[in-house]
Amino acid sequence: MTIRLHHLLLCLCAVTLGTAAQAQVLRCTDARTGKVTYTDGECAGGTAAREVEARKSPQELQQERELAAEALERKQQRLQSEATAAELDARRAAERDRAKAAQAAAAAPQPQDYARSAECARSRRNLDMVASGLSRSNYEQDVRLEAAQRQVDLDCLGPQGYAEVEKARANQPRVVVVPPRYPPVYQAPQPPPRLTQCGDFRCTDNQGNSYPRVGPGRFPGQGGVCRSNGGQAPC
Repeated sequence: MTIRLHHLLLCLCAVTLGTAAQAQVLRCTDARTGKVTYTDGECAGGTAAREVEARKSPQELQQERELAAEALERKQQRLQSEATAAELDARRAAERDRAKAAQAAAAAPQPQDYARSAECARSRRNLDMVASGLSRSNYEQDVRLEAAQRQVDLDCLGPQGYAEVEKARANQPRVVVVPPRYPPVYQAPQPPPRLTQCGDFRCTDNQGNSYPRVGPGRFPGQGGVCRSNGGQAPC
């Protein structure tokens, strides 16, 4: 029984018992002020008394009490039945709502499992073939490998997952690999050419070069470099 129903029954019981206990009701009117009061005893002095309800015998009072108790019991039973019916209706409504929700969930399309699809398996096999066929890293092979990986992402994650992966990939900083700079190869200095043979007009060095014997300039000689002397190289 709810608190509201219990409170209502207590109020009805108090009113009924109070009414049954009143054996006589008098209406008292003050002659000076005209104020009207009601009492089940005697009116105060200086007031006009008029009987509203006649005094009842003990048998009549007992009969009224019994009738009031029966009426109260019927009222209580009716309220209890109404409360039980209302609770039963609420339970049935909740069960119907749960059944409808279960039917709607069963009828709703289930999300596709892209990772178990045939397209995903095919893309994975293609990626394995491309990766196993790489002999060395070059631009063309890197492009093929990246394309195969993107196809796997699309087929195994679905359009929404692929879009998220592409967004994350775009936000990653690009890494540029700069080839190392090797130091220049050291080359030993070549020794200066030396004249090995001289004729009347020209001289030849050990590297096969030919020089005129007449004219200004420097000419390599046996002892290093010799200058021209009066237009003729003293070799």
